[in-house]
Formats: sequence, structure tokens, C-alpha cells
Amino acid sequence: MSLVVPRLAAGSGSGSYELRGWERADLPLVEEASTDPYIPLATTVPPVYSESEGEAFVRRQQGRAETGAGYSFVVVRRRDARPAGMIGLWLRDLPEGRATLGYWIAPSCRGEGAAAAALTAVSTWALGELGIPRLQLLVEPWNEASARTAERAGFVREGLLASWQEVGGERRDMVMYGRVRAGGEGGPG
Repeated sequence: MSLVVPRLAAGSGSGSYELRGWERADLPLVEEASTDPYIPLATTVPPVYSESEGEAFVRRQQGRAETGAGYSFVVVRRRDARPAGMIGLWLRDLPEGRATLGYWIAPSCRGEGAAAAALTAVSTWALGELGIPRLQLLVEPWNEASARTAERAGFVREGLLASWQEVGGERRDMVMYGRVRAGGEGGPG
């Protein structure tokens, strides 16, 4: 089942963003993300950037929609059309009525509200237009900025999952955050 990645508006005013599918022109974003000490550990961003590795990353993001695995968006600042990060909505658990989100922002664009704007926009779209009953995301306990982002976007901390996920070759604890469709309160809305 092939999916179409839509264009979504996120944020407002000077903190306004557009979410869109990946393009080859986004390679500088992938290159910057590869220099971050954490992003390549927790994602498929190449830890050592080359043009061919960057192109392979972009193709993987495009392939997620083509195979029905989910939606991968580039977060683009409207004021200067600069790609600032990515957010993904992954549908592996959709048969159980839930989807998972993940996001990262390039180091040079952090602190501007891009992640919260993007997470709010994708969550609202997924719960509303797509009708997904539950959204969830995982944050490492030390990542206070990501936890604040999740909470600003309406996600609620649900609990600590011990040794939940492998990151950088080691098992790590994760905090589960969830957001349900209006009226859901833990069940289908």
C-alpha cells in the first residue's frame, strides 16, 4: 500500500514551518544531522556523511511511504525555506490501533520550537484525518528537551520502560508518552 506524504502547516508567525516529503535538496540537513553525537545512534542517519550515504538516507525516507511503513516529513522553516529536521509517523502497529512518532532537529535549528510545532501538526493530522486512535513516542529519560516537546504537543508521560530499546549498541530505558483521539481516554474514540 503506497502512501502519499502530504504538505502540512505547522506553527504560526515567525515559528511557522511546513512539513513535506524528502528531496535530494535536503542532503545538507542529513549532513548536519550526521555530525550530531546522538542522532545517528538512534536513527538511520549515517554516522559518517558522504553524498552516497546521504542519498541512501533520503531514498529510505521516500521508501517508507512507498511501502506503506509510514510518513517521513522534512520540517522546513517558512521564513527562509531552510530544512530544520524530520518527523516520522510509523504505522507498523496500526492494526492494533496505534502509531509511533519520532523526530529530530538539526543542532543549528534547536530551541526555535520546530519539533513541538511539527509534532503538534502531525499528531493532530494523524488523530483527526487519519483517525488513528492512539499515538505514542519514546524518549530517553535524560532527554528533557524532547520530553518537554512531547508534553507541549499534548502527549502524556505514561511510564518508564526498562531496557526497552537498543541505542548505539546498548540497551536503554525509555519513557513512553501517549496521546489519544479526543474522547478516547485510553480507548478508541
